[in-house]
Amino acid sequence: MPCKTRKESGQTPSIQQTPRKGAIAVLSAFLIVFLFGMVAFAIDLGYIALAKTQLQLVADSSALSAALELEGGLGIAPTQTPAQASDAGRLAAFTLAALHPNGDLDSTYLDTGSDLRFGTYNYNVTSGQWTKSWGMPPYNMVEVSARRNAGGSGGDRSLDLLFAPTLGLNETNLTQSATAALQPGVGVRITPGSGVKCDVLPIALDVPSWNALIAGTGEDNFRYNPQTGAVSGGSDGILEISLYPYGNQALPPGNRGTVDLGSPNNSTNDLKRQILYGLNENDLSYFGGELRTDNGPLIINGDTGISAGIKAELEAIKGQPRLIPLFTSVSGPGNNAMYTVVKFVGIRIMYVKLTGGTKTVIVQPAPFVSSTVIKGNVPIAADSYFTKPRLID
Repeated sequence: MPCKTRKESGQTPSIQQTPRKGAIAVLSAFLIVFLFGMVAFAIDLGYIALAKTQLQLVADSSALSAALELEGGLGIAPTQTPAQASDAGRLAAFTLAALHPNGDLDSTYLDTGSDLRFGTYNYNVTSGQWTKSWGMPPYNMVEVSARRNAGGSGGDRSLDLLFAPTLGLNETNLTQSATAALQPGVGVRITPGSGVKCDVLPIALDVPSWNALIAGTGEDNFRYNPQTGAVSGGSDGILEISLYPYGNQALPPGNRGTVDLGSPNNSTNDLKRQILYGLNENDLSYFGGELRTDNGPLIINGDTGISAGIKAELEAIKGQPRLIPLFTSVSGPGNNAMYTVVKFVGIRIMYVKLTGGTKTVIVQPAPFVSSTVIKGNVPIAADSYFTKPRLID
């Protein structure tokens, strides 16, 4: 009798099992290595990001610090040469960078030759764009590059990675840059609630007289010491002009005087306060919160005389930079005079005599830089005043 197979007999054939002992362990080991690599990669990416952030902070702060040192090299009568201003900027940037850590270093190194460059940042009226001209004075712009470079030594070496060497990557190079500039102004503004004052002197000068001074007409009888800020008799190579009493003969008699940079009924006490401490937020509220001349002339009430009552205040600020308004025309007598103000310029007071005969207030051009200055899309002129440094890149 023939034998029946299991299939023929209706029985299910058995399946032979293959042993799999250790398979999960091998897979787990592979995944652990992979996960470790990914974690290591993530840690190093975070480390690189931290170092880049630290380098950017160094570049930003060093650029702003270096730009602050450029103030003395600007204006009609700079107190520093371009070389002196840039040298001071390099020193400021180098000193500040050395105080900031990055990555595994406690201090950031800057090569003051290759990591900094200076130039002019100016507005091109034709193109309507701001342009950079590196190496061209007068310097109002500086770029700082903070690096971690291969081939360097000390503070300028590459950034050593933490875990990536297990994957064959030992280090990386990083460079972060920043550019800061002082930009020409078109007026002044005070941020509401800031409590800041703006140093605008409430004494007016006519445009033709100022232009003549810039062209070389004037005297040089007083000396300003940029190291001490002191004023004395003698010559310093910077011409001076009398704000008062000698007016412009092409304008109505007694055309120079004080202007009401605030209430139209400014008192002598208001003038004293403004001379010593500058204009405040309330003063500017009479002009819509700002004094600016790029949107057209300002028509400002004033007085064609100067009171002897402000002598002590003017004496107290001798040598300090201030803005003064320039006017093209004046109409009306005495305290009914109306001045057409078209621009502001930087000056410093050199001599004051308001008693005992002819009253005289003598000034000379001076660089002026302030946080209250409004940046304008205007080219830099010989008598421009400037904003405080700000990051442009």
